[in-house]
Amino acid sequence: MCPSRVAEGEERGWIVPIGGAEDKEMRRRILKRFVQLCGGRDADIAIIPTASKLPDTGQRYEELFDRLEAGRARSIGFASREDGQRDDYLRQLETATGVFFTGGNQLRISTIIGGTPAAKLIRERNARGVHVGGTSAGASILSDHMIAFGKEGSSPRAGSVRLAPGLGLTNRFIIDQHFRQRDRLGRLVAALAFNPFAIGIGLDEDTAAFISPDNVLEVEGSGAITVVDAGDLQFSSMAEVGQNQPVCLLGLKVHILVAGATFDLHTRHASPGTLVDDKS
Repeated sequence: MCPSRVAEGEERGWIVPIGGAEDKEMRRRILKRFVQLCGGRDADIAIIPTASKLPDTGQRYEELFDRLEAGRARSIGFASREDGQRDDYLRQLETATGVFFTGGNQLRISTIIGGTPAAKLIRERNARGVHVGGTSAGASILSDHMIAFGKEGSSPRAGSVRLAPGLGLTNRFIIDQHFRQRDRLGRLVAALAFNPFAIGIGLDEDTAAFISPDNVLEVEGSGAITVVDAGDLQFSSMAEVGQNQPVCLLGLKVHILVAGATFDLHTRHASPGTLVDDKS
């Protein structure tokens, strides 16, 4: 699938992947910023808890967004592929100013919603300015190429990652979440060895990438984002090694970004952003 085309004169909505375990009780910087982005008291946020098997996940996020003074936050209970074409669910997506995917298992989202009218509508709405975010599994699903599952560890191995189609809002990056907490550098790099065009974004917990319509990523939250850029990859042994063997990759660039730092997904340029005092 391809990202929906942005019509002339319109602007794509923001894409906001979160690394999981976002602060829900104290400063709540990430969720608060997402609510403000979606319109604050005028926001209408559609919550999609499909990734989770817990029956109260949607309600919990409704209450969270309500405490953050979102105008309206409603959970949509996609539980089967037939639900992906329900008129009442599609109408909720049509009127939403923001869409939020909760955590859980990203394969539940792709197998239940992927390829349905609901998935197509979310892509179209994002292309028309609606903001789409997700946490943990809900972050992984946002891109075209999705990490379905894999092995933890810092070294890339040929069999350490399995990719599946995601929601397809963008083809510019591949997301991994709970990144440093679960030691997932190896599987993100292995994913890039299959597709060097994309940029790897490893999200720590309580850390989000706010990606603007002009494809500039800004970090928010208490952790860091590891950006792995394989655009100038000089050599890869991925096609030659066995299933569990380490992969040799030459020419990777790695950036560690914290709150306020930016990365331009188009030019592949990293910047300290607001970390630098303009007066210095």
